[in-house]
Amino acid sequence: MLLKDRICLVTGAGRGIGRAIAVALAREGAKVAITARSINELAETGAEIRAAGAEALSIVADLEDSTAPARVIQHVRETWGPVQVLVNNAGIGSSADPQPVVSFDDAFWERTLRINLTAPYLLCKQVLPEMQLARAGRIIFVASINGKIGSLHGAAYAASKHGVLGLMRTLALEVVQDGITVNAICPGPVHTAMNDKRIAYDAGRRGLSVEQIAASTTPMGRRLEPEEIAPLAVYLASEGSRGMTGQALNVDGGVLMSG
Repeated sequence: MLLKDRICLVTGAGRGIGRAIAVALAREGAKVAITARSINELAETGAEIRAAGAEALSIVADLEDSTAPARVIQHVRETWGPVQVLVNNAGIGSSADPQPVVSFDDAFWERTLRINLTAPYLLCKQVLPEMQLARAGRIIFVASINGKIGSLHGAAYAASKHGVLGLMRTLALEVVQDGITVNAICPGPVHTAMNDKRIAYDAGRRGLSVEQIAASTTPMGRRLEPEEIAPLAVYLASEGSRGMTGQALNVDGGVLMSG
C-alpha cells in the first residue's frame, strides 16, 4: 500500500492510459478522483477503482473549457481535501485530424494546445499553493515520445507535448525546495482508441495493413498496453521517488533507442 489514503487526481481517466493509472493508484491504497468528458466511461473506471478496494470520485469535465480545472480541483478539495498527487493525463492526439503543417486546421491546433498544454498548466496552478503549504506533493505529466521527436502530420500534438516537457522542467525548478516533485512519463505507441485511429491513418497513407503498421511501431514488434505505463506513475507518486524531479522518462518499447 504505497499510497495509502493519498488523495490523487487523474485526468482523462475514462479509458486507456488514464484508466490504467487510476486503477493502479487505487490498488496501492490511494483515494482516486477521476475526470473525463464521458460519464459512462468514468462509471466504468470508478467501478474498477472500487473493486480494488479504494474510494473513487468521478467528476465529469471538459478540460478544453478554461474554467474547468478550478472547478475540478475545488470538487476534490470539498470532498476529500487538497490534491496530493496530480496526474495530468488528459489529451487529444493527432489522429483526430492529421494534416501536414501547410494545410493544418488552425482551430484544431488551438484545441490541441488548450487540452494538452493549457489545461495541465491551469491544473498545476490550482494544486500548487496547497502542496507548497504542506511542503509535499507529486505532479506527473503524461507526455509522449513526441515531446522529444516530431510526429509526421501531427504538428499540434508534437508541439503541445514538447511544451508539456518545458512546463514540467520549469515547474520542477521552481518547486524543488518545496518538497514537490514534478516528472513526466513519455509513452511510445500505446494500444488505445486514440492510437487505433492513428494506426489506421498511417496504414492508409502507406498502403499497408493495420496489423503491419501496429507491428512496426516499436522494435518489440507491438504496441504497448496501458497497464505497462501505470507502474511508473505509481512509482512517481510514491515516497520512493522523492529524489527524482524534472525527469522525462520513456516507456516506449525501444523506439527512441533505435533512432
